[in-house]
Amino acid sequence: MSDPADGPIAPDTKDWTWVLERPCPDCGFEASAVRAEDVSRLVTEVTDPWPEVLARPDAAVRPHPGTWSPLEYACHVRDVCRLFDERLHLLLTEDDPTFANWDQDETATADRYGEQEPHVVGREVVEAAGVLAARFAGVEGPWWERTATRSDGSRFTALTLGRYGLHDLAHHLHDVGAARP
Repeated sequence: MSDPADGPIAPDTKDWTWVLERPCPDCGFEASAVRAEDVSRLVTEVTDPWPEVLARPDAAVRPHPGTWSPLEYACHVRDVCRLFDERLHLLLTEDDPTFANWDQDETATADRYGEQEPHVVGREVVEAAGVLAARFAGVEGPWWERTATRSDGSRFTALTLGRYGLHDLAHHLHDVGAARP
């Protein structure tokens, strides 16, 4: 597992909502090209590689002291799927909800991402992604245009929430050197 001596990761304070407007130069994902009817399938496709990534013998080792290990990225991906499922549920059941703040770095530290069991996390990623994919599969017609606001003021529709989440999931495959389907 990750050595606590690796120290904390510098918090990511960037506003990544720009990926809704232009392709990501790092991972190449083009969120704006994702059609509503493809969101569910793509959630599954970009999370299916994680069990294989976590089977690597060095899955819990950080490549550099300031970079998460594949295990830590997988824990984050699992939690992103869970969070986006909660947010999509709110968006579909409440009128213009505001999403509570989520500090991904605080969660990583509190939940001790680097000490979790890779095979368990691999299974949990697939399960959480399946739940999220199923919820997106249930969105139809005008429901894709329902709105919500993130705690920082960023506005989302069900479609842009799906696109934004998909970029996060795809980008982390790039982060660990895994091929995106």
